[in-house]
Amino acid sequence: MKKLIIFSFLFWTLVFKPSSTEANYGQYGGETPSYSILVDKMVGMPISTKGGATDYQYVDNLSPTDPRFAPGQEVWFKIKIKNTSSQNLTAVEVTDYVPDYLMPLEGPGKWNPDNRTIVWNAGDFNIDEEKIYYLKMKVYDQSMLPANKGLICVINKASAKKNDVAYDEDSAQLCLEKQVVGVEKQPTAGPELGLGILAMNAVSLIVGLKLRKDAQS
Repeated sequence: MKKLIIFSFLFWTLVFKPSSTEANYGQYGGETPSYSILVDKMVGMPISTKGGATDYQYVDNLSPTDPRFAPGQEVWFKIKIKNTSSQNLTAVEVTDYVPDYLMPLEGPGKWNPDNRTIVWNAGDFNIDEEKIYYLKMKVYDQSMLPANKGLICVINKASAKKNDVAYDEDSAQLCLEKQVVGVEKQPTAGPELGLGILAMNAVSLIVGLKLRKDAQS
């Protein structure tokens, strides 16, 4: 009878007792999900193609020594949004903070001139999914730029968030250069100009010698 009781206990333990892995999983709910998102903001540096058209090379920043944008010139921006979390993300909101002296022309979202932001719903992102957006803007006219500055560097920032669980932001710098008014380009001393100067000098020398000779006679 005692052996029968021990056998029944062992059988019950092996068959009906859950494994330690299953017990832990049920208690703690498995691996804790991680949420993260990555934003990469870039500005287009104008480059000329063989056909004379303008293309753009997207870089993180443009310093004052890099190509500058003139009044009325178009500026292109590129925004890359990537889901770097271990879970899918839904209803990701993207905000672009437009700097002073630039006016949005084309791109996603709704422009709010009061706070100078463009906001749009980027939708859902699967794990490791990336989406790319382009924004076209234009530099203000010469009359709308600061009168006391010839070189103006501004920063364009973009952010992406999923409620309060994931957030990231990135920015790109570019510089604007006003046109100098009232300064004409100095003439270049080419061969024709050089010969004219020599001829004028020779005439002046002959006239001077003649006047000196008349004075001595």
